[in-house]
Amino acid sequence: MRPQHCILAAVLLGGAAASPAHSRPAVIELFTSEGCSSCPPAEVYLGELAQRPDVIALAFHVDYWDDLGWRDRFAVPEAVPRQRTYARTLALASIYTPQLVIDGRRDFVGSDRAAIADALAQPRGGVAVDIAVQDGEVRIDVAAQEGAGACDVIVIAYRRHAVSAIGRGENAGRTLSEFNIVRGMRGVGTWNGRAGEYRAARSSLPADATDIAVLVQSAGQSRIIGAATRALP
Repeated sequence: MRPQHCILAAVLLGGAAASPAHSRPAVIELFTSEGCSSCPPAEVYLGELAQRPDVIALAFHVDYWDDLGWRDRFAVPEAVPRQRTYARTLALASIYTPQLVIDGRRDFVGSDRAAIADALAQPRGGVAVDIAVQDGEVRIDVAAQEGAGACDVIVIAYRRHAVSAIGRGENAGRTLSEFNIVRGMRGVGTWNGRAGEYRAARSSLPADATDIAVLVQSAGQSRIIGAATRALP
């Protein structure tokens, strides 16, 4: 069997010991917009899921609702391309909001609590990832894993919470609570299945980011095989 090519989404990487079977948190990615009237219930649910220790929750704000009269201040340029990648790898007819993707493998309407809860109940394993922040530097350690192919390392920085008063668009007049808002992503290197260590300056992350996440993800199939998160000082 050919080794999978992967993407490692992160804020950085470090060197960890080999781990053949490591329990990891589920990764949920909500594609949402302040201009979408169906999104607030999904964002409330994301906020609840973000409190669970076995879940890493990330909200990607898209910009394709902005033409209805309200510009989402949290929209990031990486959101729509990432959502389109999932549409392709999951063989979906189109992209939509609120769309929630679990582990890069399955998608759900973001407010479908029953289906999402059932999917999150499944056990999951993968490669061990550890993040440390000290002396103005982020360090990530990824354990060795036999049979792993080449992986890219990507930084994900997010803001834990924000409150937005919406003046126009479908949510005009509402005040929205938003959670784990992605503020930036960037590639920082590669991982080849052996224990690896990567570093980045804390100052290189978006100024309003409160936390970082690391995802180990197959580029060909978008499947997430490792994940970790850490609060920024």
